[in-house]
Amino acid sequence: MLKKLFQTNDDVAMMVLRVLLGLVFFPHGMQKLTTMFGGYGFEGTMGFFTGKMGIPAIFAFLAIMAEGLGWAGLITGLFTRIAAFGITVNMIVAVYMIHWHNGFFMNWYGAMTSEGKPLGEGFEFHLLVIAIGTALMIRGGGKWSVDKAIADGMK
Repeated sequence: MLKKLFQTNDDVAMMVLRVLLGLVFFPHGMQKLTTMFGGYGFEGTMGFFTGKMGIPAIFAFLAIMAEGLGWAGLITGLFTRIAAFGITVNMIVAVYMIHWHNGFFMNWYGAMTSEGKPLGEGFEFHLLVIAIGTALMIRGGGKWSVDKAIADGMK
């Protein structure tokens, strides 16, 4: 079972997907863990998730950790499948709770509602993250991942 968690091959495509998804989620994770990139940090994000959004504290904590640490797991390729799972679940929940009613497209031009509020973002970005995360869960971290080194050492 443990071997299956780390199992991967020298797939360059999986390495590219893993590293680039990790780089995209680095600032998102840091916003939630710290105040970097204009974020509210751990305390502020927990307050928003548990208060305004009504997410139970344990799930709010797991969501913050999935992005806050998941990026590092993806970039290094350590526990790739677990990191990809956490980020994928976050995106599924985000689509369900926030983005679905905004439609498919991102709000590239800052469109406003008739009440003068931002229209909100659609779910096209999230769909791509879900696809990449799913591919990483199936295939693993690929070339130059710590997972591969661990799996090769288990042989």
